[in-house]
Amino acid sequence: MGKRGFTLIELMVVVVIIGVLAVVALPKLLGAIAKSKASEVEPAVGTYVKLQDAFVSSKGDSVGSWEAIGYSGPGTLGSDKESSETSAFHYEGAISGTVPMSSGLIVGWQANNKIALNDCAVSTAASPNWKLSLRSSTTVSGAVMYVPAVSAACGALTPQFLSIQ
Repeated sequence: MGKRGFTLIELMVVVVIIGVLAVVALPKLLGAIAKSKASEVEPAVGTYVKLQDAFVSSKGDSVGSWEAIGYSGPGTLGSDKESSETSAFHYEGAISGTVPMSSGLIVGWQANNKIALNDCAVSTAASPNWKLSLRSSTTVSGAVMYVPAVSAACGALTPQFLSIQ
């Protein structure tokens, strides 16, 4: 009975095939991880929009700060009650108290990623990657119109963000 085994060439072919599969699969895996981390942004802004709409419908002509509308962002709420933080994001409100909608375009909510998410670089409060501004609706009296903005590199991670109404 002779010894049986794999030749060196056969082992090298298997290693090359595993390497090619890893090269193909790794970007997909990293993309999925970044998208899962960014997935907290859309529900967070959705909750903000619902609470702001309720506030405006009761006050009529003003928008409110996070504290005024009863919003607390995801994660740990900041001591100022106008910011919150998760492992991947820092969220901030930019309205103090209540502001008349006649003031023009008002930044009400923004998210800054604290870690790089693929091509979406780390952002700061001065240049957030996700921002939601508010202004008086031009079509419905006493209603808010939302103006979402997202940096080009981060838009693919949160495809529904720009459709916020």
